[in-house]
Amino acid sequence: MSAIQSFVDRDYDLRLLLGWIMQGTLKAFDLRSNVVLADCVEREFSADEGVEMIPLGLYLIKGDNVALIGEVDTDKDATIDFGALKAEPLPQIHF
Repeated sequence: MSAIQSFVDRDYDLRLLLGWIMQGTLKAFDLRSNVVLADCVEREFSADEGVEMIPLGLYLIKGDNVALIGEVDTDKDATIDFGALKAEPLPQIHF
């Protein structure tokens, strides 16, 4: 468990089964993949408008809703103009 602890206080991008995209700073986790994100933002994509950033603050996400977790390169992320980025929203994931 101590090796996993090194992942705390880093920025992560989460893809949820409903197609939502969340980003924030990992503050806590458990063995069921439940995660707590600080400064959490939902990125809502649209084919007609730029990406809408919805601030959520401190957010608890149940592990059974998480499809994918990836670390964010904050330097590269800061260079992206999300207001001009247009893309279709991700569909829900079905098993």
